[in-house]
Amino acid sequence: MSKLRFTFDGHDRTAAPDLSVAAALTECGTQAFRRTDSDAQRGIFCGMGVCQDCLVAIDGVPNQRACMTPLRDGMQIETQIARPKLTAPPAQKKAAKRLTPAVLVIGGGAGGLNAAIAAREEGADVLLLDERKVPGGQYFKQSASPDATPLDPQQADGKALLRAALDAGVQIQSQTEVWGAFDGPEIMASDPECVYAIRPRALIVATGAYERPAMIPGWTLPGVMTVGAAQTLWRSYRTLSGRRIALFGNGPLTAQVALELANGGAEIVLLGEAASSPWKRTQAATRMLRSDPRLTIKGIRMLAELRRQGVSLRHMTKPTKIEQTDSGLWVSYEVHGRTKQVEADAVCLNFGFQPQNEILRLLGTKMRFDSRYDQLRPERSEMMETSVHGVFAVGDCCGLGGAPAAAVEGRIAGRAAAGSKVTHTKEQSELSSHRAFQDALWQVYAATPVQLETVTPDTIVCRCEEITKRVLDDAMGNGHTDIGAVKRATRVGMGRCQGRYCGPALAGYMARRLDLDVQDLSFFAPRIPIKPVDIGTLVAAENLLDQDGSDD
Repeated sequence: MSKLRFTFDGHDRTAAPDLSVAAALTECGTQAFRRTDSDAQRGIFCGMGVCQDCLVAIDGVPNQRACMTPLRDGMQIETQIARPKLTAPPAQKKAAKRLTPAVLVIGGGAGGLNAAIAAREEGADVLLLDERKVPGGQYFKQSASPDATPLDPQQADGKALLRAALDAGVQIQSQTEVWGAFDGPEIMASDPECVYAIRPRALIVATGAYERPAMIPGWTLPGVMTVGAAQTLWRSYRTLSGRRIALFGNGPLTAQVALELANGGAEIVLLGEAASSPWKRTQAATRMLRSDPRLTIKGIRMLAELRRQGVSLRHMTKPTKIEQTDSGLWVSYEVHGRTKQVEADAVCLNFGFQPQNEILRLLGTKMRFDSRYDQLRPERSEMMETSVHGVFAVGDCCGLGGAPAAAVEGRIAGRAAAGSKVTHTKEQSELSSHRAFQDALWQVYAATPVQLETVTPDTIVCRCEEITKRVLDDAMGNGHTDIGAVKRATRVGMGRCQGRYCGPALAGYMARRLDLDVQDLSFFAPRIPIKPVDIGTLVAAENLLDQDGSDD
């Protein structure tokens, strides 16, 4: 198979086909993709288009997300400077289309695909939008190469589910990003060629979640990324994030990815888990086994395989500081109260998840704060309908529930969105078991999160605007007691990711500091566009709405 040729900062490079730009640069040993206002370097972090930190200039056009852009032969890629010269709107407008499917599904993971299939089985016209080149979501994480053999049964199941959706007649548009949501509901989306205004009869939001990192000194350095980003590089592109990898987290995903990377040839120099040993929480572990014996046994076998690979899982272990050296990343961490250090090429972090609920909040769905998981969750009926008529929500965008629960929720919502009033007692029973398993799982993995109270004043909290904890403390000390006022005073949350990382952390910090309950208004309000789009997209959208006589 011939390799693709491209350049990075004028230097010739080659990479295998079917890679993203981020994977190609990583494969070539490049970790730093852009520079900030303070001349700090940044690279791939979330690996799923959320953080906006892997920006590069491609063929002279800046602000391209390396993790979401497929590599093409002949590309000229350059390091993104802090404030690139803005280009004029394209001479030729983007095409604009209005779509009116019976059911629109946003998100092609376990919940979204199952919802789409169920709606089609009820006879509805179904359109599914997904950002990635190949749908499958963060759980199934499909290979970007159509000819690749699945790595394991989990990836094979995702491939089969995607095929089932296509066979059922679901219209799937990949590499399509939703950036606006209005009453109706009316959804604005775009792909590289076209802008869409979509007004479905029913909407199913299945946008999943993104990872919560540990905000510690050095968490913004190139080579530091989420556990899911390292997993995407490997599962989707067969690219290792480094030769020596350290992973820190809370929950089973970190151990799963450590095993996958070890099987791929990486040296796991450290695998740290924030929780204590599960054997010390036998009651919760027993509830896990009763709720889902198959998944529990799968987890036990995974840990046993890690030991056979020579990877030791260290409990009650958290990273405290990451520093750049000439030979890699130097990580300080605490284990059972003692400080130790390890050197790695890549450091992967996962300390929970945040629901991607911006669309739901824009549409005005009622939310409640779940203090167990530190998340906003939408209120839903048994049929997965939110407080807004005709808007359904399934999966991890509603709070961490896991892929098996998302699949069942998707089937329930899909039928309801298509107009069916039939309920299946067996599915409700399955859903109860999956939720019981999740509750027990997170009791087994219960750990105190890394909170802003414990980090040093110079620690960056807002990646985009490079706002430190000291700046936030000064603003609150000057009388700014709501999150909007702190935002206006400091610019926290005003960057390209729109506060997706700093917002939840700051909301919790302010609530604890002021002894207030966390609620929807404690967070930054979502705004349109919910992800950055180019001017050509906005012009095409405006023209499309004008043609309809709509000004909202």
